[in-house]
Order: sequence, then C-alpha cells, then structure tokens
Amino acid sequence: MATEIERKFLVRHTDMLANVTGTELSQGYLSHTPEATVRVRIQADQAWLTVKGRNEGARRAEFEYPIPVEDARALLALCPAGRIEKTRYRLPLGSHVWEVDVFHGDNDGLVVAEVELDHEEEAIQPPDWLGEEVTDDPRYYNSALSQHPYRHWTD
Repeated sequence: MATEIERKFLVRHTDMLANVTGTELSQGYLSHTPEATVRVRIQADQAWLTVKGRNEGARRAEFEYPIPVEDARALLALCPAGRIEKTRYRLPLGSHVWEVDVFHGDNDGLVVAEVELDHEEEAIQPPDWLGEEVTDDPRYYNSALSQHPYRHWTD
C-alpha cells in the first residue's frame, strides 16, 4: 500500500516565486467522504486518477494511476462539486521539495505549501515564507475547497 506523509502550511508571501515557473493544474473530485476521496487531475498533457484514504494526522493511503487526458476531461465533467484550479511551484530547499499552490477561481487568494516526508517525525527546516500549519485543518483539503471554496469563507 502506498502511503503519503505530508504537512501543509499557509504561505505568508510569494516573493520566492518571482523567478520560478509554475505548472497549471485542474482537478475535481468524483467522491469525497472522510473514508476516501477520488480525484481526477490534469496537468498539461498528463492526467491521473488518485484515491486517497482517511487522514490520520499527516499520513494517509494514496494510490495514483496515469489515465488518458481525454478520459480525465470526461471524468471532470462528472464531478459533482467545483473544480480546483491552481498553479503549482516546486521549490527544492535542503533535503525537501516544497510544493507551493497558488489557487485561482473561487479559491483565489489562498496560497499553501506542502512538503512530503519519509516519516511523521521527520524534521523540516521551515522557510521564512511559511505561515501557520494547517495539516490538521480539513478546510484546507483540496476536496473540501472544491465544495466550500476559500472565497466564501466568513471567518
């Protein structure tokens, strides 16, 4: 079984992205329950179907399979909630690669950074642009953002 161990943070500023090329991502959720989410993602001329299990802290089961882009477009049309549109930037820092997602559309204004770890206790050196950790806040899960976009939050 594949396991993802990931921590997620808000981003204070995006100055570090000034000379970095990002990648546009479009994704939707065919299913989003606490037990499992089923995601379809398109990135340029590639696409994937991903199944993720229940979050247990920073850990969860993850299974990802490449699929034809045309199939992904058809599956996105079947997604019951809104799509997630974002630009992803990959920033290698020390022994980790930080993925910074700048959201668009209904989630415009939200910027988060994620780092994948080999184990939950692995130490990270937080860059100065990191803000509050939101790993355990389900509002920041992409599947939740597809249903309850950031732009509509009241708090």
